[in-house]
Amino acid sequence: MFSVEEGSSGGDGGSEMDDELTGDGSTSSLSRWVFDEKNDYDEDYDDDDDGYDERQHGDVDSDEEDDNVEQRLIRTSPAVDSFDVDALEIPGAQKNDIEDSSLGRKLVLALQTLGVVFGDIGTSPLYTFSVMFNRSPINDKEDVIGALSLVIYTLLLLPLVKYVFFVLWANDDGEGGTFALYSLICRHANVSLIPNQLPSDARISGFGLKVPSPELERSLIIKEKLEASMVLKKLLLILVLAGTAMVIADAVVTPAMSVMSAIGGLKVGVGAIKQDQVLVISVSFLVILFSVQKYGASKLGLALGPALLLWFFCLAGIGIYNLAKYDSSVFRAFNPAHIYFFFKRNSVNAWYALGGCVLCATGSEAMFADLSYFSVHSIQLTFTLLVLPCLLLGYLGQAAYLSENFSHAENAFFSSVPSFIFWPVFLISNIASLIASRAMTTATFTCIKQSIALGCFPRLKIIHTSKKFIGQIYIPVLNWFLLVVCLIVICSISNIFMIGNAYGIAELGIMMTTTILVTLIMLLIWQTNIIVVCLFAIVALGVELMFFSSVLSSVADGSWIILVFAAIMFFIMYVWNYGSKLKYETEVQKKLPMDLLRELGSNLGTIRAPGIGLLYNELAKGVPAIFGHFLTTLPAIHSMVIFVCIKYVPVPSVPQSERFLFRRVCPRSYHLFRCVARYGYKDVRKENHQAFEQILIESLEKFIRKEAQERSLESDGDNNTDSEDDTTLSRVLIAPNGSVYSLGVPLLAEHLESYMRPSEKRSSMDFGAGPSNETPALDAEQSLEKELSFIHKAKESGVVYLLGHGDIRATKDSWFLKKLVINYMYAFLRKNSRRGITNLSVPHSHLMQVGMTYMV
Repeated sequence: MFSVEEGSSGGDGGSEMDDELTGDGSTSSLSRWVFDEKNDYDEDYDDDDDGYDERQHGDVDSDEEDDNVEQRLIRTSPAVDSFDVDALEIPGAQKNDIEDSSLGRKLVLALQTLGVVFGDIGTSPLYTFSVMFNRSPINDKEDVIGALSLVIYTLLLLPLVKYVFFVLWANDDGEGGTFALYSLICRHANVSLIPNQLPSDARISGFGLKVPSPELERSLIIKEKLEASMVLKKLLLILVLAGTAMVIADAVVTPAMSVMSAIGGLKVGVGAIKQDQVLVISVSFLVILFSVQKYGASKLGLALGPALLLWFFCLAGIGIYNLAKYDSSVFRAFNPAHIYFFFKRNSVNAWYALGGCVLCATGSEAMFADLSYFSVHSIQLTFTLLVLPCLLLGYLGQAAYLSENFSHAENAFFSSVPSFIFWPVFLISNIASLIASRAMTTATFTCIKQSIALGCFPRLKIIHTSKKFIGQIYIPVLNWFLLVVCLIVICSISNIFMIGNAYGIAELGIMMTTTILVTLIMLLIWQTNIIVVCLFAIVALGVELMFFSSVLSSVADGSWIILVFAAIMFFIMYVWNYGSKLKYETEVQKKLPMDLLRELGSNLGTIRAPGIGLLYNELAKGVPAIFGHFLTTLPAIHSMVIFVCIKYVPVPSVPQSERFLFRRVCPRSYHLFRCVARYGYKDVRKENHQAFEQILIESLEKFIRKEAQERSLESDGDNNTDSEDDTTLSRVLIAPNGSVYSLGVPLLAEHLESYMRPSEKRSSMDFGAGPSNETPALDAEQSLEKELSFIHKAKESGVVYLLGHGDIRATKDSWFLKKLVINYMYAFLRKNSRRGITNLSVPHSHLMQVGMTYMV
């Protein structure tokens, strides 16, 4: 099916977002390692991508070649890939100043960290003991000591040891969260299911691969097994999607738990308050909370940071007061033997109590997921020096109070607050709970942005709330969606103990996913000693599975609703990834054969109208089939056509100097080019269309000049090199210590005319032909100037955006389930997701969309 719609703003150009800033323009000086592939052609493109780069040994699929390459490392001098073309810096591009070393900046950052990251874990004393002793009632003072010991060592093992000492270091260049871990793995092993990777992507400075080490052999074995097994790739993706679904579920249940537990303090201060009234007040607070999300993490973090600081001081102060007044012997809980005695006395009830104990570690994942907002050191120092000591004092104080007041366990925190400061503490606790509710919401925004860029979530409008920190974002649709689901949860499960169980399910689902992914990173990327890896995996996963078994035992009480919600979110992400993968693979199969373009000639069988056509498509290789519909349907095609592919690579940010990858398609007389615009999942895309056109054209000119320069250099060395060596590509490998390595193969030689057919060679020579008595150097120079002049004239004639919009439909003989997923579910998601180049303010008169439906 074919349709042409003029003036349409639709289309598909990869993952599209409404961003307020451009990505940072910094060029990383970090170096990296990659392996050589002894290949006599440009491995970025297969043989069908270039009409004049025909292989002498017939048609060979590039994927098959990659399976038989020989890998070696040779030291050499720096070189520049001829297809990596510098792009201009976008005016006004902001850099991330998150690692500012000034003392004042660090203090402000620490204050913001309190307001954004630690609100969740900071408010856990409001409900942890209440839920624990609801599951396992207090029989004597030793039960309080045992429960306190459980809480202390849970805090030390999960937030401190696992997250602060291990997981935070698994960040992807400052990005945290489930998809950041997945991106890191994809960068070191080709495990992505969407086959749009290019070997040149590994030469982006942000890849930062490690220098070989004694554990390299083990790492390579794991890498080979992951890349060779489609089952392992799918299992890894399913694990990541499940973890992300739990993150979204956590963002629903965190506000419900934090706000309801804080408002519940009214039942202690005012005896006449009933649970229904607590519910109504909680709903009002939640609406206010989600309404202020749009103001961003920096503004709210700086405003609410002092409130959290006061809250932590209150926790510590109340704890010290209760220790002095009631029972300081609770310090015995630091002896882990009391955990054993607790289980021995209470057996099954103690196991049930684990579901409440895990709530003391809620918010641990927020420390990692919110890492893009702050730095690793700011989070580590704030947690270790302030948050953890205050939490321990708060729990010790509650235990001291409960050791003499067993009957007050239902609302342990507010009952332990001294009466003369009850209302000030109640007010501060409610402010803290509102702040805590934001922690997982902001983490969810970050995670969803990463998943959108990696093709695992429908495209949504994303707003950057800070001009200084490009990682701070707000997603309007997701924000209101979370509010609606959150209200449904608290209205259907008004019992705080059941909400606490749902909270534990969501939190532990994320924790276990993170543990598995970090273990894989330790083996594949860090190449850590196997003993350390085993200790980390056994201890962390063992503790989390024990907690998870406890919360699952109470899932029938009503907390199953959070599992249903997580399953729905998982299904949406899986359907989107499946449909996107199927669509991309179909477009690769249907791409135009180069023989057809060569037969059409330089006029492509139609009239070449003045101007430049930017044909947006999703193919990173080959000429899209939709271009054939342009040729067969429209009476004319632009004198110059550039196939633009917006492609997201598994790195947080791509420097502007490495943004564009250019390639000439067919001989010069055809005026066809390919441009792969590469973005990281953290990059911001909000360029004005005139600025984008200017950058693109100037980058194209640089590419043509470099191409001409390389031709000239290689022509000078024709007598000293044979043709087989001339067709190889120099691969640059730079180690983190600054050393530069390569494969020891010569620079790519593009003696294009030597591979052209005679008619094509004459056409290409005619383009820049000069008087017969001129020297070859002058002839080449005139050819270059003519081509540049041609580009300028085409630019003056105007630029039109040709948006290739491809859809997929299941064939009639497909399975019913496939028809349901593709024709209805994926089609619905695609119809309601962000489309086209929405972040380029292109006038409608400059847009043309061509639609095409593939039967799969």
